[in-house]
Amino acid sequence: MKIIAYLHSDLSIETPPSQDIWGLEIDRVYQDIGSRYLLNQLIQDCQQQAPDYLLIRRLEELGDNINIISDRLYLLESLDIEIITTEDDYCSSQFKKISDRDLKNKLTKILNKVQKNQQSIRLKKGHGRNRLKILPPPGKAPYGYRRGQDKYIIDKSTAPVVKDFFERFLLFGSLRGAVRYLEKRYGKKISPTTGKNWLTSPVYRGDLKYKNQDLISNTHTPIINREEAAQIDRLIQRNSSLAPRTASAPRSLAGLVSCQKCQLTMSIARVTQHHKKNEYLYLRCQKCPQKPKCRSISYDFVLDKVINKICLELPLAVAQIKSPNNSSIENSLKQKIVDKKDILNRLPSLLEENILDRETFAIRNYKIRAEISQLENKIAQLPPSNLKAIANAVSLPQFWLDLSEAERRFYFREFIQQIKITPNDSKTCELQLVFIF
Repeated sequence: MKIIAYLHSDLSIETPPSQDIWGLEIDRVYQDIGSRYLLNQLIQDCQQQAPDYLLIRRLEELGDNINIISDRLYLLESLDIEIITTEDDYCSSQFKKISDRDLKNKLTKILNKVQKNQQSIRLKKGHGRNRLKILPPPGKAPYGYRRGQDKYIIDKSTAPVVKDFFERFLLFGSLRGAVRYLEKRYGKKISPTTGKNWLTSPVYRGDLKYKNQDLISNTHTPIINREEAAQIDRLIQRNSSLAPRTASAPRSLAGLVSCQKCQLTMSIARVTQHHKKNEYLYLRCQKCPQKPKCRSISYDFVLDKVINKICLELPLAVAQIKSPNNSSIENSLKQKIVDKKDILNRLPSLLEENILDRETFAIRNYKIRAEISQLENKIAQLPPSNLKAIANAVSLPQFWLDLSEAERRFYFREFIQQIKITPNDSKTCELQLVFIF
């Protein structure tokens, strides 16, 4: 028994599959990428010595339109070859065992499905060709941009709104606060989900991300630069461990303090006196299971202790970090980018010398640019090389005291993962800072 298989792929819409996808031993696999040269070779070989079975994934792999598919299907089956598709409901022998009426109905259904698939493939090929040309994906341009001839162009009427949204988030680290600010300042209503999509969207960083998850950098004018984008990513990752409302809470210690006796996160309670403007803030465990319950602690008292402790312990904690040499890693990645850009610069000459055809040139250009984008993302994710200098700069009590509560919240979460409190019998407590690094 002889079994052969045929695969056809278009690089603009898919990555060629492995020849081992069939799950059984195949005598020979014919695989075309782009043109169908080997399909013609398969037909010639079958005319000389027909196999018992031909395996294909879908009938549309046999041609670009329904007439060509039907002709090749008829030719191969006339040689007594059993054709089996793995993704369509088609098997040659099954059609010989059913009545003419059922055969007609089943063939009609299959041909209708093939025709729909052909339309879908033509649409995907069009999108694939645009992707290889580094053109924006189909659909409406994101808010802040408008469509140009071959790229997104800054919309001068809406881009300042997006820019102000990013700056607000960078200043206070609060997604919901930035969303509320946008509505109050510009009358632009968006949901927190939309706001998060803006913050993480490659488009506002000057990049394009396609449906196949490939990222191509520096395709149009960005609204935020790379440093701002890296800081936004850090803020989002840090806030992901906090409750949504805690992430945008007005107090700097919100969500960071936990009691070591009952192991619960402490919330902030506000107490006022009747007919008096003064208010008092306390940290307490609302659902404390202890009996008696863990007592409340003055917010200002804890804040002062945290500031003093971070000024003393932060430089020491940073000095003890044993991290790889980020500068050498960064230099290595940058050298790889230079090498790939050198290949990009040589591609046009290879096209002029007819070493590459236009299709291969476009595919190679696209893949190298995607690889460069991946390397640039790795550089952006590296921790800052001047962490010790930053730690020394923020280790002054006056730095923290001069900040507003929202600004202090931003910087606390930049360094502190958790503040552990152990209440004493007196009105004092023991503090332990757990740093992010």
